[in-house]
Amino acid sequence: MELDKMYEALGISRGVYGFGETVLESLRPRLEAIDKNAEYNQGKVLLSMQQNRVNATHFAATTGYGYDDEGRDNLERIYAGIFHTEAALVRPQITCGTHALAVALSANLLPGDELLSPVGAPYDTLEEVIGIRESKCSLKEYGVTYAQADLQPDGSFDYDAIRAAINSRTKLITIQRSKGYATRPSFSVAQIGELIAFCKNLKPDVKIMVDNCYGEFVERLEPSDVGADMVVGSLIKNPGGGLAPIGGYICGTRACVERCAYRLSAPGLGQEVGANLGLMPALYQGLFLAPTVVSGALKGAVFAANIYERLGFACVPGAGEERYDIIQAVTLGSPEAMKAFCRGIQAAAPVDSYVTPEPWAMPGYDAEVIMAAGAFVQGSSIELSADGPIRPPYAVYFQGGLTWYHAKLGILMSLQKLVEAGLAVLPE
Repeated sequence: MELDKMYEALGISRGVYGFGETVLESLRPRLEAIDKNAEYNQGKVLLSMQQNRVNATHFAATTGYGYDDEGRDNLERIYAGIFHTEAALVRPQITCGTHALAVALSANLLPGDELLSPVGAPYDTLEEVIGIRESKCSLKEYGVTYAQADLQPDGSFDYDAIRAAINSRTKLITIQRSKGYATRPSFSVAQIGELIAFCKNLKPDVKIMVDNCYGEFVERLEPSDVGADMVVGSLIKNPGGGLAPIGGYICGTRACVERCAYRLSAPGLGQEVGANLGLMPALYQGLFLAPTVVSGALKGAVFAANIYERLGFACVPGAGEERYDIIQAVTLGSPEAMKAFCRGIQAAAPVDSYVTPEPWAMPGYDAEVIMAAGAFVQGSSIELSADGPIRPPYAVYFQGGLTWYHAKLGILMSLQKLVEAGLAVLPE
């Protein structure tokens, strides 16, 4: 069967497929550059695994307290090696990225301290963690205050506002690398490094945490290479490679990570407890595959921006811009278009392809959210997925794809559904 006929069998019309192939022809050099970065990052992962002498004993399951879990401890040494940090906490007991961030923040902030975001508003689910929206057990409830310096209109850092915001109580600065549910640019590691240097120059003892979600292995450097005290993320995003079924990580200075371990388990116990429950093979192998999986997701993001920008939809990043995370925002302009886009992503999935996504009141958000994800791991956003809050400017956030070919199919199917609904028109 010819390739175009296979896509037709999958539900893609000849017109949509042909348009996609035309767009792809112009992208070959960019896709090759993504592969080069993946090759570098694959070497970085492999080097740390070899230096830490991974062997079959590290895949053994532990239960109960998890004392002397060498597989777990060695995985943490490997993460520290990849991120070039003094220590790492990598645990299935960290349930998601928001949990990892909450652990890192609450472990390193005390009553009377102030948390500063120099990059504008945090991701939606952190609003309740911080106390911007009232919640039980928020940092605000425990006496931690919050300050914010908004970005400039062009998405750059407002250094004057940051200088004015840093004070004697500023204990920790949080930098969100990815755009989240916003249409601002994501930040490069180089930009983050400049911001860290600026803040540390003003207050050398301030701790700086980077929310690294969606950014791991996109570039050759990580924020920990440019001065971050902690980098934090989820294993069901980039570093889990699609195989990790749960978990999160915190890499950073020994002092910061030790406090995080005490907060995650209990004072005095720290990293000594926490059984791996038989998850080690998936966590090790997922990490090994992660650079290649991330490269496929990046190619999908570049393809999506070039498809939708040519059809007149605003995209962040733009079609020709550099990529600093795997997320592609497409401003569709209406709830109906968001729903059609998500129907396409769902229809392209290997799991639950027959399901119709609908907006719902998702915990942690102040607007209804629509999510499309037919994933092997529930909520895994390194797998093909799209989501967004049903609110102006009605932007959908596309990410993932365990393979480039699946990401490509998902984008074509999203366009197919928009065309069928009369919400997008292919060029003549």
